[in-house]
Amino acid sequence: MGVSKLGWAVLGFALIGGFIVQSVVNPIDTTESDLRLPYDDLASVAQGKTLYAENCASCHGSNLEGEPNWKQRTPDGLMPAPPHDQTGHTWHHPDAMLFAITKQGSAAVVGQGYESNMPGFAGSLSDQEILEVLGYIKSTWPDRVIKMHNDMNDQQG
Repeated sequence: MGVSKLGWAVLGFALIGGFIVQSVVNPIDTTESDLRLPYDDLASVAQGKTLYAENCASCHGSNLEGEPNWKQRTPDGLMPAPPHDQTGHTWHHPDAMLFAITKQGSAAVVGQGYESNMPGFAGSLSDQEILEVLGYIKSTWPDRVIKMHNDMNDQQG
């Protein structure tokens, strides 16, 4: 059974609320200007692609496709890894949230007892490397999706 639109909306608000709370408790240690995803920098994208293959592809897929049935909970009650291509919801989140989730892990960002298989990479990737991975992901999206994501980021700042 799939998750209803209301269920996705509630999850989205929980993620945003958790991010806001977590940002106050554990602020991101970069400035706003540092949070620009380098999706249009060829060297950063190339580095991000390598880092993605080494750190993310085992769960999110080598082609950013995510795990099968990523919208349905697994028997252990956790959500499978979503795709990071245009079919997923990654591009629905602003840069700061994507950065926080990647650095701290979903459970830490959402808080309130939320459980997830998504670890934080603060101990294994630098802030710049996290930005490069996210920049690589964004570089694969169609221009119209990149524009929507940029517009959302502009509204956040």
